[in-house]
Amino acid sequence: MMFAEQYRSQLIEALGRIDVGKVGQAVEWLRDARDNGRHIFVCGNGGSASTASHFACDIVKGASHGREKRFKIMALTDSLPTITAYSNDVSYEQVFVEQLRNFAHPGDVIMALSGSGNSANVLRALEYGNAIGCRTIALSGRDGGKLGPLAQLEIRVADPHMGRIEDAHMAICHMIGYYFMDEELRGRG
Repeated sequence: MMFAEQYRSQLIEALGRIDVGKVGQAVEWLRDARDNGRHIFVCGNGGSASTASHFACDIVKGASHGREKRFKIMALTDSLPTITAYSNDVSYEQVFVEQLRNFAHPGDVIMALSGSGNSANVLRALEYGNAIGCRTIALSGRDGGKLGPLAQLEIRVADPHMGRIEDAHMAICHMIGYYFMDEELRGRG
């Protein structure tokens, strides 16, 4: 079998294992946050940082523009000066939690993405969110790592391959985002 065919086949299997009920729960939490003026924070490292930024863009523009109810969402990955300042002067482990100390309040939503589930900075973010009364969501991979048990809602991509995990995380983000962009517009939300 050609590599691309094998990759596609394994990705389809990974996508088929996504618990769409949990994706639906994430949609409900984000709708509740929007409707009640709560903030949503997303974070991750590497490819997961890119997915967090992409998701925030989809929600802040695609799911908010021209709408009466708008999302208050921020990717904690997007301020490179803030990230490098904390990395240099405090520690990389603190780059997300220190931003949350400035902005997060009880009832807000924190969504952390990590294929390994073991990135210290996303773990600290969810620990802080849980401690102050936020709702916490993890998009994890493999066995969930340390992140899965920390989250109040874990959406796991139980696949060993980082590429397929990241592909599936993007698909989950699109399931959530396009619910608000497409489905709510049809009046079914």
